[in-house]
Amino acid sequence: MIAPPDEFDVPWKDILENYFPEFLAFFLPEAFQEIDWKRGFVFLDKELARITRAAKIGDRRMDKLVKVWRHGDDKELWILIHIEIQGNRKPNFAEGMYVYQYRAYDLYHKPVVGLAVLADEEPGWRPAEFGYAMWGTQQSYRFTAIKLLDYQEAGLETSTNPFAIVVLAHLRAKRTRHQPVKRYQVKWHLIRGLYRSGYDRKHVIDLFRFIDWVLHLPPELDYRLQTKITAFEEKQKMPYISSVERISEKKGEKKGEKKGEKKGEKKGGAQILTRLLQRRFGTLPTWAVEKIAQADLPSLEEWSLQILEAQSLEAVFTDNVP
Repeated sequence: MIAPPDEFDVPWKDILENYFPEFLAFFLPEAFQEIDWKRGFVFLDKELARITRAAKIGDRRMDKLVKVWRHGDDKELWILIHIEIQGNRKPNFAEGMYVYQYRAYDLYHKPVVGLAVLADEEPGWRPAEFGYAMWGTQQSYRFTAIKLLDYQEAGLETSTNPFAIVVLAHLRAKRTRHQPVKRYQVKWHLIRGLYRSGYDRKHVIDLFRFIDWVLHLPPELDYRLQTKITAFEEKQKMPYISSVERISEKKGEKKGEKKGEKKGEKKGGAQILTRLLQRRFGTLPTWAVEKIAQADLPSLEEWSLQILEAQSLEAVFTDNVP
C-alpha cells in the first residue's frame, strides 16, 4: 500500500489563522512588540485576491495579507506573509514577493512588510531579495526570510510558544517520510509533550490537530496510537483529546463544510452576476456564460463591481488592475 503524500497547506493555514499573534511573536518578534494587539488584526483576503489575480506569479495559496496597527500610531500597516511549504525551490519566488509588495502599495498605498517562512528541505535555498540595475537605474527589495531548517529541535522543545511545536512537527514530518514506525514514535513524543506544556484545552486540541494532520500514519499504527492516547489520558486524568476518532471526524467534517460553503458561495455569486448582466446587457453569449461558470469567487465579486462603470459586456471582464 502506497502511503498518501504529506499535506501541509491546510494545517499551516488553520494554525496561522487561529494563532496569528503567536506566529509573529515566534517568527518576527520585533513586529510583535510594536503592534497594538488591543486594536485587533484583520485578514485581507479580498485585497490579497485582487493583488494575486493580477500578479500571476505561480501558486500562492498560502499567502496572507494582514492589517495591523502600531502602538501610538493611527496609521495601519499591512503584513504580507508567504509560507513556502513545497520541497523544491522556485526560481521566481523573490520576484513574486516583490510583485505582491509593489502591487499592494500601488493599489492601496499601505506599507507592506514582507515575511517568508521557508519550510522546504534545501539548506542552500534562501531567497530574501529581488532587484535589478541598468544604466543608472537601480531597484532593490528585501524581505525577511525564515528558514525552518535553521531551528534546533532542542530549543524548540523548551519553547513556550505554540509555533515551536508547529515547527517541530513539520520538521519531523519531513524527516520521517517513508518511516512509519519512526514517525509513530516521534508523533507520540510530541502528543505526550502537549499534556506537559501547560497549554489550556483549546491549545492542546488545536496543536494535536496540526500534529495529527502533518504526521499522518498508516491505519494500523494510527489505531495503536489512539489506544495509547486514551490509556494515557485515563491514567493522567486529563480528558483533552481522548476522543481521537471524533476529532478526526471533525477534521474531515470541517474540511467538507468549508468546501461546501465555498461551493455554495461561488454558485450564489455566479447567479447574482448573471442576473445583473442580463438586466444590463440582455441575453448573455455563450463565452460569457462559460467564463462565469469557470471563475473563482473573487473574480465573480470583482466583475459584479465593474458592472457599475462598464460600458459594454466585454469591459466587465477586463482586468482593470494596474
